[in-house]
Amino acid sequence: MPAASAGLLRFFEEETEGIKIRPELLVVFAVALIVVSVLAKIFFPV
Repeated sequence: MPAASAGLLRFFEEETEGIKIRPELLVVFAVALIVVSVLAKIFFPV
């Protein structure tokens, strides 16, 4: 191992099983969920 890594582990090189999703798509889904939640609260108050 090169000394330039200073002992830091490099987790991004590990391949794991499971669903792979781009971070941009995850942010879009989160924003869409927030918008749907706010609109449901406005149009369907409890």
